[in-house]
Amino acid sequence: MVTSHEPKQDRSRATRQRLLEATIDCLAETGWAAATVSVVAERAGVSRGAAQHHFPTREDLITAALEYMFDSRTQQATGEAKAVAALAEGVERTEAVVAGLVESYTGPLFKAALQVWTHAAADPALRERIVPLEAKFGRISHRRAVQALGVDDGDPVAHHLVQATLDMARGLGLADVLTDDSARRKQIVSQWAATLHAALHGHGPDAAGTHRAESSR
Repeated sequence: MVTSHEPKQDRSRATRQRLLEATIDCLAETGWAAATVSVVAERAGVSRGAAQHHFPTREDLITAALEYMFDSRTQQATGEAKAVAALAEGVERTEAVVAGLVESYTGPLFKAALQVWTHAAADPALRERIVPLEAKFGRISHRRAVQALGVDDGDPVAHHLVQATLDMARGLGLADVLTDDSARRKQIVSQWAATLHAALHGHGPDAAGTHRAESSR
């Protein structure tokens, strides 16, 4: 809890964090239209003036909230990576990585980001801010996935398989927005992890296709 005895810089930092967290909550729970500076300020327990002191415009607030979302997710991923690293190499480890990537697209952070992406599609000024951020986030997410899977990103096949995994994770996240898709998602993650592991580790670039062909006989 922030008190008057805390240094001004600490109070300012705490206020800024409350505003960012309130923005994410508003976006995820009530959508873009309701996530105004006034509503966010009230939810954060600060005045509108204080909110505008930190973020002069709504676009400034939303952009900063997206960066905060990604930083938060990165911190979560760091902890997850340590747990995965403790697993022996094998399909179980690959499945743990895939499951972690997929789950990152099913929580409130993703739902909040989705609200921003949808609005940015029809708002050129906001889109101009968001596109570079998303490109940066995408590169970092890809690099993190490559490290977790322990593959050579210089290999075109491995590169595209990792990107396909991230694209699949995003699609499964979208499928979970309106209804609980967890049961189906678990089955897909398990099947894709087995296919991905076969393709990436020791079975050659055509292993997944060969396995499917043999299974269909």
